[in-house]
Amino acid sequence: MRIEFVGGARSVTGSSFIVKTDASTVMVDCGMFQGKRELRERNYLDLIYDPPSIDSLLLTHAHIDHSGLIPRLVKKGFGNNIFATKATVDLCGIMLPDSAHIQEMDVEWVNRRNKKLGRDPVDPLYTQDDAAKALECFAPVQYGEEVQVQPGIRARFRDAGHILGSAIIELWVEENGKETKIVFSGDLGQKDQAIIRDPEVVEDADILLIESTYGDREHKNKADTREEFKNILLESYNDNGNIIIPAFAVERTQEIIYTLADLFRSGEVPRVPVYIDSPLAISATEIFRQNRECFDEETARILLSGDSPLDFPELTFTRTADESKRLNREARGSIIISASGMCTAGRIKFHLQNNLYRRESSVVFVGYQAEGTLGRRLVDGAKKVRLYGEDVAVKAKVHTIGGFSAHADRSGLLDWMDNFDNPDMTVFVVHGEETSSVNFAEEIRARYGLVTHVPRWGEIVSLDTMKSEYAPYGNVDSFGEIDNEMESLEHMLATLKARYAQAKEENRNIDLDQLEEDINDIKGLMGVIVDEL
Repeated sequence: MRIEFVGGARSVTGSSFIVKTDASTVMVDCGMFQGKRELRERNYLDLIYDPPSIDSLLLTHAHIDHSGLIPRLVKKGFGNNIFATKATVDLCGIMLPDSAHIQEMDVEWVNRRNKKLGRDPVDPLYTQDDAAKALECFAPVQYGEEVQVQPGIRARFRDAGHILGSAIIELWVEENGKETKIVFSGDLGQKDQAIIRDPEVVEDADILLIESTYGDREHKNKADTREEFKNILLESYNDNGNIIIPAFAVERTQEIIYTLADLFRSGEVPRVPVYIDSPLAISATEIFRQNRECFDEETARILLSGDSPLDFPELTFTRTADESKRLNREARGSIIISASGMCTAGRIKFHLQNNLYRRESSVVFVGYQAEGTLGRRLVDGAKKVRLYGEDVAVKAKVHTIGGFSAHADRSGLLDWMDNFDNPDMTVFVVHGEETSSVNFAEEIRARYGLVTHVPRWGEIVSLDTMKSEYAPYGNVDSFGEIDNEMESLEHMLATLKARYAQAKEENRNIDLDQLEEDINDIKGLMGVIVDEL
């Protein structure tokens, strides 16, 4: 029996693991790589195993870094069952088509540029049709239900307390007359999160794959986090500036709505307009309301009292692009919550473009910012960022509130691990940046005396011998694509100069619309090159 670490190895993105026996191949998660260019390129590489050879897919939760390559897997020939909780299936029903729409829009710009350069068009990573086909493969399961995944392989989904529908997966695998229990933590949530229940306890495993997003850090406690958030709201209210909150459409947006409702009800902060400017977040909030069986006791009590934990009079959902643009013109002293949470795409980039240069405004990050993302650059103190081909000065106040994280911190992860009682358990530390994973693995060894391993991308480990080999994914040329972009930039500049020189020589008016389009294309390409470097 072998485990292949397709993603989520020494990184917090692209989570995907393959368990292969002599008889079956089962994948757990199929996440999209996000962040810096080196990681994004992995989305286009083929796995060592052909997708048609994967017998089943188990999905821990709906976040794109765990589910986002499922449509590509289907596009490449996978057509078997995808097991996930009902709430995860519901969320994937909106998130995968939305991701496909982003892929299509990104390629549209690339192909418009390629056409001008005489290059062949490129295809999107996957399309909305691919996403629709992928959704047909989903097979919903209930928490605590045992599922026969393949002959000799069964699984059980336990509540991970991370986002709505998130699961810890227990996998029992029989091979050569021996049964091995493998536990995948998925993303573990903090205790006492708003809305959803705490992570369930698991007590036994032979092999554990545990996430380490915050494996070397601690969050502020909930009371301090709430107080910090309240003070930021009061400060920005006095400055009459907008508060921009980049938030993941699933879970984080709903937790912020929940917290704002509580602060407004208690009278601790003035009631100000709050806008949810993310069609995906709006749809996700509706799915939350439809899956009340996942709520914790506190949220259930609020519902029984007649209040709504996810609604209040000042809350407005902006669904259309025109409504979103109007916010940039008219909103003052407002709270604008928009996706994406790491500022990599979506409407949040427009709100940052219109607010970052304002000293009276604030940007509040309430979730993890991966390496290579715009959000990470802002958190790290960038004085200037590039948005839509233009440099924008960062004058707004930038805050980071770690206590809202849906991930357990170091103490939370260790508390969860305290429940295991097998002194011979082997632990693979995954889904964390390298420093975090390595430090957490050392802490586990010191605290429990367990064998730990921090796998590398593409590593394939035999669970019988613990020896490793590596999948031949191939090395990514770090500069090849940038060379192509630089060549394109030189060509576009030369064309623009030639047009200008000809118009000047002929003493005729310049086509201003064409000039503006050409300049915008050049600015956009320069922004791409800067981001990649």
